[in-house]
Amino acid sequence: MKILNPDIDLELFYHQRNKASQKALLLDYDGTLAPFRKEPNEAQPYPGIREVLNRLMQVPGIRLVIISGRWTKDLIPLLQLERQPEIWGSHGLERLKADGSYEIDSIDEQHLDGLVAADEGIEELGLANRCEKKPGSLAIHYRGLDQKMVEEIKNQVEPRWSTLAQAWQLSLHEFDGGLELRVPGRNKGDAVKTILAELNQSAVAAYLGDDLTDEDAFRAIKGKGVGLLVRAELRPTAADLWIRPPEELFTFLSGWIEG
Repeated sequence: MKILNPDIDLELFYHQRNKASQKALLLDYDGTLAPFRKEPNEAQPYPGIREVLNRLMQVPGIRLVIISGRWTKDLIPLLQLERQPEIWGSHGLERLKADGSYEIDSIDEQHLDGLVAADEGIEELGLANRCEKKPGSLAIHYRGLDQKMVEEIKNQVEPRWSTLAQAWQLSLHEFDGGLELRVPGRNKGDAVKTILAELNQSAVAAYLGDDLTDEDAFRAIKGKGVGLLVRAELRPTAADLWIRPPEELFTFLSGWIEG
């Protein structure tokens, strides 16, 4: 583990975590709990992580939440946990609570029309097999392809989606292994802010993520918890700490059980 924020007192954080009556572990999925795979539906958690998550959900006072860019319904079969955790999907657009109740933000008709237009364009390009459809967004995946193919896909899709984003007031984002066109107004940071507001003042929280889409969450948790970048290699980030998966990830999560 490497400290990136000199203002973070790690010993104090661990002490507060062990004493707190309320604790929140907020976890991204792809690239954080699970290694990336060429086929997204094959992204199983790192060995031992599923067992740690099951144990964490049995510890009184720990609120475990998955916050992902994925559609919530696609995460459940990958997690395969003994109990369903709280899941925020589609970058905070959806919320599936631990009791099974489900909420989703309303989407403007204009934004939906823009996504339909983008989807039709992807069909015309013959890239439907590389396109992930989610509530409020479309994502083109090119992870695992050679660089020439990646550039070809980006050159085909990015100009079109950039034009559509301007015309239909959508937002275009690059992530680790693809491009995403989505409705504006919600991100992972909004999910973090909502969860933190539901906790008491003495609660201790941590957010773990790897991608550029996790930077909103790292900024949202500043001053109220710690953000951990989970990656094999360091990159510029707003996170407070850097850990490498899977060993340091396993150690950090296990510490919450022992604490």
